[in-house]
Amino acid sequence: MRLWIKEPLAILAAGAERGVVVDGSQIVECVAHGRSPEKPCDLTFDASRHIVLPGLINAHHHFYQTLTRAHPAGRGLELIPWLVAMEHVWGRMTPEALRLAVRMALVELLLSGCTTAADHHNLFPPGLESAIDIEVDEARKLGMRMTATRGSMGISQKDGGLQPDSIVQDSDAILKDSERVLDLFHDPRPGAMIRVALAPCSPLAVPKRVMVESAGLAERYDARLHCHLCQSPDEDVYAMQAFGVRSVDLLEEAGWLTSRTWVAHGIHFNADEIARLGRAGVGVCHLAASDMAFGVGICPTRELEAAGVAVGLGVDGSASNDSSNMMEAIRHSLMLQRLRYGPSAVTPLDALRWATEGSARCLGRDDIGRIAPGLEADLALYRLEEPRFSGAHDPIAALALCGAHRADRVMVAGRWRVIEGAPEGLDLEALIARHKAAARAFA
Repeated sequence: MRLWIKEPLAILAAGAERGVVVDGSQIVECVAHGRSPEKPCDLTFDASRHIVLPGLINAHHHFYQTLTRAHPAGRGLELIPWLVAMEHVWGRMTPEALRLAVRMALVELLLSGCTTAADHHNLFPPGLESAIDIEVDEARKLGMRMTATRGSMGISQKDGGLQPDSIVQDSDAILKDSERVLDLFHDPRPGAMIRVALAPCSPLAVPKRVMVESAGLAERYDARLHCHLCQSPDEDVYAMQAFGVRSVDLLEEAGWLTSRTWVAHGIHFNADEIARLGRAGVGVCHLAASDMAFGVGICPTRELEAAGVAVGLGVDGSASNDSSNMMEAIRHSLMLQRLRYGPSAVTPLDALRWATEGSARCLGRDDIGRIAPGLEADLALYRLEEPRFSGAHDPIAALALCGAHRADRVMVAGRWRVIEGAPEGLDLEALIARHKAAARAFA
């Protein structure tokens, strides 16, 4: 069925002033001003009240944290004490609770216009060994694309680390399950709905063996690698004390300075490290809200991009950002980067590019992130009919500057997954009630 998304109010694509044609799961044509589709279309959708964007791509999240937003255990704490306090809470996670947490995170992202999400799941207390299976099942039910990153923590308090012993796995268990989920779920083909990446929490949180063998598995399965890196200046202080080198050096020693890798936060690099990351093709996911929440610094996006680093965006965990909304992430990133570089250096189009093309590059995908023939039909459509948009002159810039937060329609792989602001086939009110009830177990 050929669908013409016709006459958009605005569209983030060159030569598509009259819209796009979708056939199956792909965009097959951009319709320029004064033109009509080359072939007859079976259906049309009047987009004259909509702004059309590529589906937003969330390059870093922790889905399970939706159950512990605004939690008093972490209130007012610095990053490391916050993690220590919250990990004792998260250690009570059950499969049933995780399923609801994942569903809520994905629905919230979808409603904001997000069509692809990467989740960094590194929580595996006893009984939660099937966490990645649960995440994949929920993404498939909602029809969203996902990179499920099989995270890990391997150095606990008894080893001198930060994590409670109850949520840490040994290296054999980590690597065995990493290979299991790659075998079961990873699809490296263009158009894939589910991919798997391997994601030790950080080079400081697992034995070196896990980092090295994860890199080997990623090469064998054509998969990506992901970790937190240089969020806090304390990381390099600890790395120097414990290993005699900085965090980026640890990454290189483990075979991770490759184009398979993207990292979260990426704030505290020196000039030499930025150049090395760029030469290697490493990506960085900017997490503005979380970084502001902990006051840890501002990602050096301009220097990173100048060095050739792909910069993407993510929302981070819903206990540090307290939101899973990619449009909010775009606005937060725009404003925070202007604070660093000034208003003329960072535009709304930059922030939108990070949330689409940039995040796609982080995830190693060239089939999503733009509106062009041959790419996947992942689209987010917004209307400007709320008071916040009244008087806006540039529709696309208004989405970032005026604070859009909810899409009217969202398409993934050629299928409408949100219609008139509501997720298709899901009782949102019932989900909220069940999710709130599950959250009470973590009080």
